[in-house]
Amino acid sequence: MPVIDLTNPLTVFLCLAAIVAAIFLGHEIKRSVVPAIALVLCMGLLIMHTVQLFAFGDFYANYRVILSTSMLYDFGFVLVTYLAYLWIDDIEAKHRNKKSIDNSLDWFWSKI
Repeated sequence: MPVIDLTNPLTVFLCLAAIVAAIFLGHEIKRSVVPAIALVLCMGLLIMHTVQLFAFGDFYANYRVILSTSMLYDFGFVLVTYLAYLWIDDIEAKHRNKKSIDNSLDWFWSKI
């Protein structure tokens, strides 16, 4: 399995640019499926790094610091894409006049 090195600033910048582009596209077309795809990809990346770190520990022993740092970035990407998904899902529900079960971001905005 390849190691996607998120300790490299260029790689982090490219991942962040792809996430921001997905959020912007989802906001423009008012579809929550676009940030949901980004969320699934970020979770897949987190799972891949976790499996590489714990399941293949001896094989990737020299990559332990890189994989641990990459997992921290993955958690941050998952958090950002999850909040973006909730935000764009609310925008989509208002745009399509769909009844939302709950306003998922009320807990977030009321604390700020």
